[in-house]
Amino acid sequence: MSPGSRPSGGLIEVRSIDYVPAAERHGKVWHQGPFWFTGNFVLTTMVTGFLGPTLGLSVGWSVLAVVLGACFGTFFMAFHANQGPRMGLPQMIQSRAQFGLRGAVIPFAAVVFVYVGFNVFNVVLATEGLQTVLPGGRWFWYPALVAVAVVLAIFGHDLIHLVERWLTYALILVFGVLTVYALVGHWAPHAAAGSAGAGWNLTSFLVVFSGAAGYQISYAVYVSDYSRYLPEDVPARKVIWWTYAGAAGSAVWLMSLGALLGSKLPGQDAVAAVRTLGNAMLPGFGTFAVLVSVVAIIGIMGVNAYGAMLTSASAVDAFKRVRPTVRTRVVGIVAIELAVLVVALVLPEDYLASFNNFLLLMLYFLVPWTAVNLVDFYAVRRGHYDIPAIFDPDGEYGKWSGPGLLSYVVGVLVMVPFMALSFWEGPVAEAAGGADFSFAVGLLVSGGLYYALTGRVRDRIAVAS
Repeated sequence: MSPGSRPSGGLIEVRSIDYVPAAERHGKVWHQGPFWFTGNFVLTTMVTGFLGPTLGLSVGWSVLAVVLGACFGTFFMAFHANQGPRMGLPQMIQSRAQFGLRGAVIPFAAVVFVYVGFNVFNVVLATEGLQTVLPGGRWFWYPALVAVAVVLAIFGHDLIHLVERWLTYALILVFGVLTVYALVGHWAPHAAAGSAGAGWNLTSFLVVFSGAAGYQISYAVYVSDYSRYLPEDVPARKVIWWTYAGAAGSAVWLMSLGALLGSKLPGQDAVAAVRTLGNAMLPGFGTFAVLVSVVAIIGIMGVNAYGAMLTSASAVDAFKRVRPTVRTRVVGIVAIELAVLVVALVLPEDYLASFNNFLLLMLYFLVPWTAVNLVDFYAVRRGHYDIPAIFDPDGEYGKWSGPGLLSYVVGVLVMVPFMALSFWEGPVAEAAGGADFSFAVGLLVSGGLYYALTGRVRDRIAVAS
């Protein structure tokens, strides 16, 4: 496949992993703000805030951990957003410049795992929310929700942007009222007696920090998918700023609210906690807030399905050319969401514990990728890429790229001694009392090693410029 200039047509987006030419660029840079605000303003984000009280942290320490973690993780995500307008390509296919056409399949596999995992948790939470007012079990709601997400993803980029943008106003209004009441209202007597999370623990603090950071870094895998239609000359600082403001703003808000609710309502999950808080303020308002949240969850499910299709198509295209047709998009989206449906149906009910492990595993596999990708874009090639070569197995980037693959693998391996999971703890993490510093090690080693291995590329680009 090559980056042609075939125009898209109709209401359904045609383009997938191909280049978006200048004639088709459109949109406003500020749209990145509400898009990522709403994309992150889902109950799945709130679940991350519940981790602190569950692990014994007080409200204050829990809020500090999620604020620092979310702001740290969003930093990487926002800088990926700038790659979209410059390259006109989806996020993950850009990785071919660092890993090679076929070598990029290695991080692709981890990314598809992230997409499927998040949509599994999303469909579980959305179903729980709908069951507060509507009949039907998971065998009805899971397929129904997946089907809506599939339709949204098939229509594609512009519709997803429109839906997310308009949902922003409803979410700010509803959760603004809830948050004010949570802070100043007398709702605690309506909660269960007692509270969770009464102190400080370094290990728990780092687990929550890493969870919040990993959650935000996970969005890095498709940031460019939704900025690639912007004009190429849009200022980098504006793309980065609007993306950061939207994603970090909603994460800090919702994770902090989750920490507060998790502390005051021990034993309740995100859906039940929102209902309890809202209904204490005004009967029925909590249920209404949950339903609004379900709409937002369906929106991000569509976003994930869309991104998973692009990543999967990129992987297949490395071995067999993929034509960017509507049929290709539909088949890819449906296949991914069928996998989501199957996994969701077999998921154990105690998904919060599973979610914690998922966040950490996700962080382990995405950190080396984001380090290599950002170092390549900003420090090695400085935004200068041969777009046709990204689709050419005999081009500049080749099928396999040693520096990128070695940096990624080494980055993952050096993190192992620092990892702390419920089912396994590395020797360094064990010696540190269970504290997990792996993300910092992975970032430094992967990024530093890649920079050291690409000296000739930097020299060549310096001469050419």
